[in-house]
Amino acid sequence: MRIIAGKFRSRQLKSIKGMALRPTSDKLRETLFNILGELIVDARFMDLFAGTGAVGIEALSRGAREAIFVEKHPPTAALIRKNLEALDIRSGARVVASDAMKALERLAKEPSASNGGINILFLDPPYAETDQYKTVLAFLGDANLLAENAVVIAEHQRSLDLPETSGNLERVRVLRQGDAALTFYRFRPPSLPERPRSE
Repeated sequence: MRIIAGKFRSRQLKSIKGMALRPTSDKLRETLFNILGELIVDARFMDLFAGTGAVGIEALSRGAREAIFVEKHPPTAALIRKNLEALDIRSGARVVASDAMKALERLAKEPSASNGGINILFLDPPYAETDQYKTVLAFLGDANLLAENAVVIAEHQRSLDLPETSGNLERVRVLRQGDAALTFYRFRPPSLPERPRSE
C-alpha cells in the first residue's frame, strides 16, 4: 500500500497481517482525491474508521492542513501512529482511539468545531455494518462539527444505497468502481442562504 501523490508520493504504508482490515484500494483512493482536487489544500480532514490511516495520510501528502484519524481498535490506532512516525509527520495529525460516534460527539464539543469545523470527512466503516452509515450521517447532518459547504464522502458496497439527505447533508454524487462506491454529500446548514438560481 503506497501513497499516490503529493509530498509523500510512492512512500509505503504498513498494515497488520492477519487482521480483517479492508484498506481503500489505491485506485479508489486516487479517484477520490482526483475528484476532491484543490479542495484538499489547507483543509481540515477527518478519516473516520481510519484503519491503516492511508486516506488521511494521502490528504496530508496532498496539502491538507490537519488530519484527524478515528479508529477504535488499539492495535490499528497504534499502526496509524507508526505510519505517521515513519513519514516524520509530527504536526497536523491527531489519532483518536475511540468508537466513531463517541469520538464525533466529543469532537463536536471542542472549540475548534465551532471555529471553522471539518472541511472534508471520509467514512469507511466495515461494509457489513450498514447501520453505521445512517447513524454517522444523521449525526453529521445535525451536529456542529462540519464547516459550511463541507464535503462528506462515504465508501460502501456498490449495492448499498445511502439516503439522499440526512439533516443538512445533501447527496450530490455517487461514483461506483468495481464492487465499491463513493457517495458524496455537501453540508449546507440553515444559516447558509441558497445560491441564487441563474436565469
